[in-house]
Amino acid sequence: MAMRGKPMLKKIFSALTLFAPLLGCQTHTLAVEPPAVGSPLDLTVKDIDGRDVNLADYKGQVVMIVNVASKCGLTPQYEKLEALYRKYKDQGFVILGFPANNFMGQEPGTNEEIKQFCSTKYNVTFPMFSKISVKGDDIAPLYAWLTSKDTNPEFSGDIEWNFAKFLVGRDGKVKARFSPRTAPDDASVTAAIEKELAASASK
Repeated sequence: MAMRGKPMLKKIFSALTLFAPLLGCQTHTLAVEPPAVGSPLDLTVKDIDGRDVNLADYKGQVVMIVNVASKCGLTPQYEKLEALYRKYKDQGFVILGFPANNFMGQEPGTNEEIKQFCSTKYNVTFPMFSKISVKGDDIAPLYAWLTSKDTNPEFSGDIEWNFAKFLVGRDGKVKARFSPRTAPDDASVTAAIEKELAASASK
């Protein structure tokens, strides 16, 4: 009985995992283990031109990390993101844009096409990075870190849609997360940015 019981328990667990969302329960498992680093800014990524960028270069600044897309109903947020960047950049604020095609194929282009679109359509000047995956089996290490309860417990959870926003303080720690539909110029966003800009990196 003991030998037959273990397979049965596995089947029950699998069924519960499958139907949990229908029962109103939340499950969250990552296909990729998050990197064992203390901050998302301890990682290296590729910019929109394919060059390696050590995110540690942004430590000491207030950083907003956003997954972006060119063919989404929220794509016009690029305009407000750029305005936000220009408003605060001289105070030590930067936005890092990460194109992702995870949601209904709304970022189908190549890195070159994305760069051209952002430049010509929205005059984007904040740093843009190579297209990545922000969820699923091929999730990028950066987003595995950002969404894992083990590495980012206060702000973990799957990316809901394009234009989710994480705010990282001068000390390299995640301070806030804003939903895709929260506009970049929303009062809650600007208040959080201004609070972190006023903080010391040494804290």
